[in-house]
Parts: sequence; C-alpha cells; structure tokens
Amino acid sequence: MNNPVLLQNLRNIPDFPIKGIQFKDVSTLFKNPECLRIMVEELYEMFKDKGITKVVGIESRGFVVGAALALRLGAGFVMCRKPRKLPADTRKATYMKEYGEDTIEIHSDAISEDDVVLLHDDLLATGGSMKAAYGLVKEFNPRKVYLNFIIELTIEGLNGRAAFDNETEISTLIKI
Repeated sequence: MNNPVLLQNLRNIPDFPIKGIQFKDVSTLFKNPECLRIMVEELYEMFKDKGITKVVGIESRGFVVGAALALRLGAGFVMCRKPRKLPADTRKATYMKEYGEDTIEIHSDAISEDDVVLLHDDLLATGGSMKAAYGLVKEFNPRKVYLNFIIELTIEGLNGRAAFDNETEISTLIKI
C-alpha cells in the first residue's frame, strides 16, 4: 500500500469540480504504463485467492483498472453506470455525494447468486457512490462482495468507511 511510484504520479487539482474540493486525478496513474502495471498487479495479489467471478467497475474511472483486473483474475466485468447508458433492463440507486445527488444503474442480469463480486472504484471519500453500488450488488444475493478503491481519503470529515458495517471488507492501494 502507498506505493511511492503511485504517490509520485498522482495529480492533485484544487477547486475541481467545485471550489474547495481537492480532486485526486487518477488519469495520471492510468496513462503511465508502470503505474497501471503496479495497480493491477497489487490488486491481483490482494484478490487472486478470493474466488472472484465478477468485477464491478463504477463509472467511469472504475472501468479502467476494474476491467484490467477482471482480465487478470479470469473474471467477468460488469459496468455500474450513470442513468440511461445501459441498453437492457436495469436496477438503479440514487445517492448523495460530496457535491450533489447522482444515480447509478446496473443490468438486471449482471450478477448471479453464485458470484463472488469485487466492487472497484477510484476513490473512497464519503462512500456514497460505493454504498449505492454495494446496495445494488447485494440485491442479487451473491456469495460474497468485496470493496476496493485505488485511493482512500482520510481527511477529517470524509470517513467513507463509516458508510459500511464492520463486516464489509474494504481495501485500498493508497491512503492519503
């Protein structure tokens, strides 16, 4: 965790998307092949023995590493998207985030009760989007669900882990 190469390549953008937010730009990690390799390999090592059958990536930054990790794990990849982006029947959840309300959807046939699911996103701040995605995935009654983030913000007032019960397994690559 807190690999120095990842930390050195993570870009901070002040006042984005609104004043007062310190946006952690993971696109700098995605464009660097060494950083991308490090992230996928570190996550693979975390989850290779967990029996993951589906990786669910949350739009849109969760798609990048989530899809690469699914390939590496030999698992399927499921997109959790913004409204009206998925063509088939969906389930949806609305949630509050740091700077407004949002909704996410997942295909109604995306997950089965036999699946072991890894939910992946780029950032844990307040936990709103992941909690909504977690609730959607739990509706399918999979055997097990793990949560993972590239970055966890530990800034006072942003206790994203508090959005989940103590039995929810949460892992991150970087804590800042």
